[in-house]
Amino acid sequence: MSKDTPFAREEVMEEYLSSLLLDAEDPADVTARAAKLLEQATVELIPSDADEASLLVDNPTDETLVPVVEDEVAAQAVEEVVTDAVAEVVAKESVEAAITPPKVPVDSLEQRLENQFQALFFEVAGLTLAVPLITLGGIHNLGKIGPLFGKPAWFLGVMLHREEKYSVVDTALWVMPEKYDQTLADKLNYQYLIMLGDSPWGLASEKLVNTVTLNKDDVKWRQANAKRPWLAGMVKDKMCALLDVDELISMLNNGLGSKDQVL
Repeated sequence: MSKDTPFAREEVMEEYLSSLLLDAEDPADVTARAAKLLEQATVELIPSDADEASLLVDNPTDETLVPVVEDEVAAQAVEEVVTDAVAEVVAKESVEAAITPPKVPVDSLEQRLENQFQALFFEVAGLTLAVPLITLGGIHNLGKIGPLFGKPAWFLGVMLHREEKYSVVDTALWVMPEKYDQTLADKLNYQYLIMLGDSPWGLASEKLVNTVTLNKDDVKWRQANAKRPWLAGMVKDKMCALLDVDELISMLNNGLGSKDQVL
């Protein structure tokens, strides 16, 4: 491991990978929408001064203002407002559900892999990454890359190989943007392109390490509610991040970085 990388010490790498793996979704994010709806409903039920005035009339024979609506009538009106509000929300959600097809549950990488599996290990800026061989699309020497405008910063460009066009990802910038600076960029020496499944996406790599046979028990798998679906887990003894290629492809197709929220 190079001493010029952000991960010169193993404990630093372990701490970094663990922080990625255990960064679960904030429960507040899950309930935010419900809280917003509740707040909106509460605002609708609080009468304004104008609304209160509309419930009062002048008595022709008496200058004193008297309420026209009895308590039970007011309660019924409030109930109708709540019912209408709930019906509106339900109708809106029903329309959205009809437009948006339900997401079909997909088995996690842990469930899809055999108990014993092989993975390719490679290095980027001192960080070791691994791709299960069943999701590896191939390995190419990195050739000339043609840049494209209007793409994310992590998109290096397109590489032509035997009439095929491969989209090249700046792996260091995509995986760890918080550690990426000009000093790190100047030291990068990408040599290989790690292809992801059957997609046109490839991860730029500095060094191919080797192919390793792993058991599922060797991996500390990500939590179900983790924010980073691209990170399948951490190979404990190797201080290595195991990639979920299918999730990674999906994020790249949608122009998402590693820190972006997946809907």
